[in-house]
Amino acid sequence: MSSKLTADLFQAYFDARKNKRKTNSALKFELNYEAELFKLRDEIISRKYEISPSICFISFHPVKREIFAGDFRDRIIHHLIFNYLNPFCERLFINDSYSCRAGRGTSYGVKRANHFIRSCSENYKKDCYILKLDISGYFMSIDKVVLFGKIEKMLKKFKSEIDFDYALVLWIIQKVIFNDPIKNCIVKGKKEDWVGLPKSKSLFFSAKDRGLPIGNLTSQLFANLYLNNFDYFIKGALRCKYYGRYVDDLVFIHRNKKFLASLFHVLDAYLQNNLLLRLHSKKIYLQHFKHGVIFLGRIILPYRNYLKNRTKGNIHRKIEKWLDISKMGKISKQQKIRAISCYFSYSGMLKSCNTHKLSQKFKTRLLQGKACPALNLTPLQYFK
Repeated sequence: MSSKLTADLFQAYFDARKNKRKTNSALKFELNYEAELFKLRDEIISRKYEISPSICFISFHPVKREIFAGDFRDRIIHHLIFNYLNPFCERLFINDSYSCRAGRGTSYGVKRANHFIRSCSENYKKDCYILKLDISGYFMSIDKVVLFGKIEKMLKKFKSEIDFDYALVLWIIQKVIFNDPIKNCIVKGKKEDWVGLPKSKSLFFSAKDRGLPIGNLTSQLFANLYLNNFDYFIKGALRCKYYGRYVDDLVFIHRNKKFLASLFHVLDAYLQNNLLLRLHSKKIYLQHFKHGVIFLGRIILPYRNYLKNRTKGNIHRKIEKWLDISKMGKISKQQKIRAISCYFSYSGMLKSCNTHKLSQKFKTRLLQGKACPALNLTPLQYFK
């Protein structure tokens, strides 16, 4: 098992460094990464592995949230856990759980929501209604004991198929879940950054053994798994055919408005009794499909969908950032790669919406601002 763990750690290391190679902790680790990985392996086998202090800060875009960034060697462990658990999780998740899953994501979620509306309304010919709900302070309210029990139960179910050290991996998972990131964390930024952030969105105000840090890869996977039985309750017991979820954003489509209105108390009771969660009583949206719905950053209306104003603002901020970079003249290869990657990401998003004018404005602004030459990009090659 030692050689198996070594190989898995190397794979987790290569996965972890893909987007974090230029951070200080990643650079420090990479100087002698082979020796560091063997050291990390020995710490795990001897069960002496300890989690390093996280860096805590406030991220303002796309929304204000509290982030706990783990040390790079801890990120390797997160990828190790993800690589072990995700294949089994994928076999359990319903199709319409969209967060942190290959081949799904926001675009897939929007397509599915649009399909639900068209199907339920028989191509917009019959009445149907949209219900959108949100779980209050989801990440900060997840019960760690309940979560660990769910993971343990899942691993027991697939124990005959597991090719890793079951007890050792379970120990690592337990270590990560029950780690308290606010202890010895390094806070970056000003006190004022936390002003206006609700207590329900901060780990500093979470109850004992409650809450997962936003910023860890494992937190995204665990957040999906935590609500998996809830998804089956909705699909099976409540027979909600047209239902989708992205983390804690829930969307339902049904022809009976009264049925949708009755769901709030049923779902809230289930969450309280089984998962120690609550639905947000002030974030309830119930309307006829003709009024559309805001879901995953899109405004979904019959025959069309648009970007939310906040998403448009993010695009414009990126454009201005690129133009500022272009004025500096010489830029790094990494900045060029990020600019190209970001451009194609936004282009794909714009193509999936009815935003022809915004797309043209996006391209024109970059070309007029001469951002392309500074980034060594050829307009004919990249901006067609």
